[in-house]
Amino acid sequence: MPSLVCGLASAVQSGQAPQPPGDQRQKAYVFEQQGDVQKAQSAWQAVLKAHPNDAEADAHLGLLESRQEHYADAVSFYRKAAAIEPAMPGLQMNLGLALFKNGELREATEIFTALLKTLPEESPEALRLTTLIGLADYGSGQYAEAVPHLKKATSADPQNLPFRLTLAHSCLRSAQYQCVLDVYKEILTLNAESAEADMLAGEALDEMKDRTAAIEQFRAAVKADAKMPEAHFGLGYLLWCELQFEDASKEFQAELDLNPNHVQALTYLGDTQMKLSHPESALPLLEKAVRIDPKDQLAHLDLGILHIDAGRNDDALRELKTAEQLDPNDQNVHFRLGRFYKSLGKTTEANAEFEKTRRLQKASDASVLKKLHPIDASKSETARPSLPPSN
Repeated sequence: MPSLVCGLASAVQSGQAPQPPGDQRQKAYVFEQQGDVQKAQSAWQAVLKAHPNDAEADAHLGLLESRQEHYADAVSFYRKAAAIEPAMPGLQMNLGLALFKNGELREATEIFTALLKTLPEESPEALRLTTLIGLADYGSGQYAEAVPHLKKATSADPQNLPFRLTLAHSCLRSAQYQCVLDVYKEILTLNAESAEADMLAGEALDEMKDRTAAIEQFRAAVKADAKMPEAHFGLGYLLWCELQFEDASKEFQAELDLNPNHVQALTYLGDTQMKLSHPESALPLLEKAVRIDPKDQLAHLDLGILHIDAGRNDDALRELKTAEQLDPNDQNVHFRLGRFYKSLGKTTEANAEFEKTRRLQKASDASVLKKLHPIDASKSETARPSLPPSN
């Protein structure tokens, strides 16, 4: 079955009838049919040289660039064609697809939305555009906007697991947690052991303050796929929040066995080892964490505590001050600094830190969602979600 790109791109080819034999335009058509991209490009360039405002030539050059996955060049040619002949059949769709493939998702969405308004609501073409809009919204971080479009896409294609996972991600990122759980139940009918779906459900349950159920979902994820990235860390973090440090440390270590440079796993394993009174194990883990990520605030705080216990006062002060700079509102840092200054006989400095401690409220543990997605990379305009297959 042809891809959506090929199916829609062909509309440009039918925009005008071929010219008489021997003409460069006719040669370009023949080369395209033969699959000779280079000769076809040369022929269309010859047409443009003779007729600089030939919209058809620009459109076909855009199509040829798109077929080579040169999407930025394709966009440029399509834009030139649209400036000359905006109503050319298929041109706007091809421009939208090239923008989509090039990661320019907001602009692609505008084009797809305008095209959707011109189509009967239940037509196959309208469904494809609805799906594209949902994927583009998801890729550009517009999760709430993506949900209704992706719901339509999943309803029309009940067996499509990737669409349902994308919908579940959109529901989660837009704080529609019951939606996540509803989609999760649908996913189970397609794949009863989807580790990714188990994690999504676990994140939603944790946001809904049901940590016990969240832990069970992450256990299910680990059982379904012991090599699923972040599954062990997510489970370990939830156990850490419940002060189950022995069990948490096993999960952090399991994550490190998969990815030795996982910064958060290093930090939290170091933290659990410190809390379990194993400073000799904690220290190298925390030092490695800050080498990889110097902005890891918890690692600096824990290093400060370890240095205090070891009598390395200069190192302790440096680490605690670094932790304070990274998060001035962390009550625990100011409390530790206050105790440290007091132990040194610096009463004024100690009282200042204790006063800061009193003014600040103890922060609750971040949810596992925020730990697993501290920076949502999918909001980047360079995100390129996969195109759906044609019907």
